[in-house]
Amino acid sequence: MPITLICLDADDTLWHNETWFRRTFGRFAELLAPFAKADDIQARFDEIEHRNLAAYSYGAKGFILAMLETAVEIAGGGLTAETIGEILELGRDMLAHPVEPLDGVADALPKLAERGPLVLVSKGDLHHQEAKLAASGFGAWFTGVEIVSDKRPETYRRIFERYGAAPDQTVMAGNSMRSDILPALEAGAWAAFVPFELVWVHEAADAPEGHERFRELERLSDLAAWIDEIP
Repeated sequence: MPITLICLDADDTLWHNETWFRRTFGRFAELLAPFAKADDIQARFDEIEHRNLAAYSYGAKGFILAMLETAVEIAGGGLTAETIGEILELGRDMLAHPVEPLDGVADALPKLAERGPLVLVSKGDLHHQEAKLAASGFGAWFTGVEIVSDKRPETYRRIFERYGAAPDQTVMAGNSMRSDILPALEAGAWAAFVPFELVWVHEAADAPEGHERFRELERLSDLAAWIDEIP
């Protein structure tokens, strides 16, 4: 049965994202260095960010709020207005960073568009994700854009239905095993894992080795060829 819908993740699948988060966190840890060791700052931040996902969801704004909350907990009364201002400036810089497409994506998208409509499926802040898509220059290749609060099997099923595609006629590709691969497979789709060199701790999960609808690819440009192999 031919593939009739191709869903693609955005951050660290089409363009760099985690790189900017890591750079921002490194500068944040330097600000808090007088109050705690880097490992302790990281551990506290990870705990706070994970705890707040239900309230703030994913994306840069939740990351910024987690930095502020971490600073309050670690520095306490020693946290100055100046440091708060510097943290907010880090956040503004992260929101305004230029979009850097990953190698090969610009060539891969037109080939994929020849094989079926493309839908961007991304978590995070609606305004920020739409701004990144616009800045990337890739928007013209996408039939639809779905910015979701989380990626669960039911999320994917609703998207497949919205675009008139049966799950087994759909491919989802992305760099997150937890969000792009496992729930898409559970929803009945095919799933292509395209790993990125940096992995956010909350997105790590074991690969579904041996699953007939799963494939790990070296790069997004390999996706078209795999779609051509799907029976």
